[in-house]
Amino acid sequence: MGPLLLVLLLALILFGVGFAVKILWWVAIAVLVLWLLGFVMRSTTAGGGRGRWYRW
Repeated sequence: MGPLLLVLLLALILFGVGFAVKILWWVAIAVLVLWLLGFVMRSTTAGGGRGRWYRW
């Protein structure tokens, strides 16, 4: 009974890790798209140059 519970627990942990990694890939893709959009759509300054689209 003990080894069976250990295998089931290991399978559950690996499934959770796989799901979390998949979610993190989607989050990384969304951040990349937002960064690229911000880089392309940044506004011009009064002097005609490109300003920063972030505050820091």
